[in-house]
Amino acid sequence: MAENKPVKKRNALGRGLGALLKDTPQTTKLETEAKVNPVAGIFEIPLDEIQVNPYQPRVHFDKTALEELSESIKVQGIIQPITVRRLGDREYQLISGERRFQASKLAGLDKVPAYVRTANDQQMLEMALIENIQRENLNALEIAHSYQRLLSECDLKQEQLGDRVGKNRTTVNNYLRLLKLPPDIQAGIRDQRISMGHARALINVEDIDKQLAIYQRIIEEELSVRKVEALVKELSNPKEAKDPSTKTALDPAKKYEINKIQQKLASHFGTKVALKADEKDKGEIKIPFHSADDLNRILEILEII
Repeated sequence: MAENKPVKKRNALGRGLGALLKDTPQTTKLETEAKVNPVAGIFEIPLDEIQVNPYQPRVHFDKTALEELSESIKVQGIIQPITVRRLGDREYQLISGERRFQASKLAGLDKVPAYVRTANDQQMLEMALIENIQRENLNALEIAHSYQRLLSECDLKQEQLGDRVGKNRTTVNNYLRLLKLPPDIQAGIRDQRISMGHARALINVEDIDKQLAIYQRIIEEELSVRKVEALVKELSNPKEAKDPSTKTALDPAKKYEINKIQQKLASHFGTKVALKADEKDKGEIKIPFHSADDLNRILEILEII
């Protein structure tokens, strides 16, 4: 019996060390992985152990630009490491650097250099959004959505947000106001059919139909920001308008409706139709034809023959 006591004591001590080691698995594992290829706090992490960032603010990645980055990585390697957070045993999640991550996959790499940071969900969201705003070429709408998420999901005030991203409150507010525009115009900003300057001018038009009508004119007539600003001013204060080149015979909302009717007529007749109207609702419809057969086709549609 006396000989068994030291054995029990050693077993108890062994269990205590095991429990202590189990309480700190992340530290132990990270120290082990640091031996793989540590460079000033940077670790080489297998790509298949990294999850994409669910908080990534960039929605669209240019395929050509991604392929160009991939070719550069094949030659030069990754110059700027990605940033990840640790989720568990051999499991990480991107904080920033998704373009580099995706391009590395295209380049056929097995591992990428990465900074490993500790962050909860809110901290990760804030870091990902701010890093992308500062370092990636986001379009104006993506920046606006990123600002909105920082305000709502990270519980920041506009002054705090301005400090985080290095912008004054007015600039931040101008981006946030883009989210009040109709979906069609927001899509135009996203697809870079109109600039931030155009969008800021459109924000000052309260009527949605007029906003859409002016937006259509910007696309069709390739209006400059200055002309759009003058057009908006004319709508708000017709007597104060100074630029005659921006004046229109029709109310923008009415012109928008006429354009819609013109498109329907063109679809119905299978040819380009010209529809014109003035402020008194007088006008004309022109239906061109290109041959006798084409004319007969149109007359049949009109049930004249």
